[in-house]
Amino acid sequence: MAQKHPACTLKPECVQQLLVCSQEAKKSAYCPYSHFPVGAALLTQEGRIFKGCNIENACYPLGICAERTAIQKAVSEGYKDFRAIAIASDMQDDFISPCGACRQVMREVRHPFALPSSSAMVVRLPQPCGTFGTNWPVYMTKPDGTYIVMTVQELLPSSFGPEDLQKTQ
Repeated sequence: MAQKHPACTLKPECVQQLLVCSQEAKKSAYCPYSHFPVGAALLTQEGRIFKGCNIENACYPLGICAERTAIQKAVSEGYKDFRAIAIASDMQDDFISPCGACRQVMREVRHPFALPSSSAMVVRLPQPCGTFGTNWPVYMTKPDGTYIVMTVQELLPSSFGPEDLQKTQ
């Protein structure tokens, strides 16, 4: 099967800003049990960046990952069209990769309408591309600033989505 390339390629300065924001978000992580801070920065179609960090809980299943924190912040403010996400951790030897639950949330099909918000940073983008779905880039980083990029489709092949719910009717 041929690999799909992300629906858009971000300009290097946009990538750099997204990477820096994910590192900044990591500083807010609440991880007293794992001691494994993670930060994420989500870029919306409108050019806003939503930051998220992992938030642990003594009742382990109630914790939430950085990627889902960022996505839920964006969605809760009316943003559902995403261009890219960057993820940061303190792992020196490996690139941080989203867990299965985060991959499934990233895969969810976009909703066509977005509402404005004033609580996020703004990045000016020249052209629209990418969506909440399978063909948008995930920047997985190391603390030294290096990264690899994969699409959600590459991270979660043969995935299940909302359109699959219609196949039984």
